[in-house]
Amino acid sequence: QVQFVESGGGLVQPGGSLRLSCVASGFTFSARVMSWYRQAPGKERELVASISSVGRSTTYADSVKGRFTMFRDNAKNTVYLQMNSLKPEDTAVYDCNAPAFIKVADYWGQGTQVTVSS
Repeated sequence: QVQFVESGGGLVQPGGSLRLSCVASGFTFSARVMSWYRQAPGKERELVASISSVGRSTTYADSVKGRFTMFRDNAKNTVYLQMNSLKPEDTAVYDCNAPAFIKVADYWGQGTQVTVSS
């Protein structure tokens, strides 16, 4: 069974930093592109960042470029999202997933809440 377990969210002041983690299981992690997504209240889920299967290539949404860094450890089946210079508009529930699985509702994890507020 494909499973994602996210952690690392919390309440942080504007300008602060957080590092999110996501442990994956149930598939060949090292063979899959992985992504981070986020959904703010009342908004559609959006793609935040993606990383290639071996971690050599990353892409970012324009809204987070230069502030967020995604990386992975294939030995630990884990992806990370380092978030710096956080803004109130970064407030959302953050999930990781493999783009190949996003249409399967059961494969989404519980997400981790990030709240940026003073």
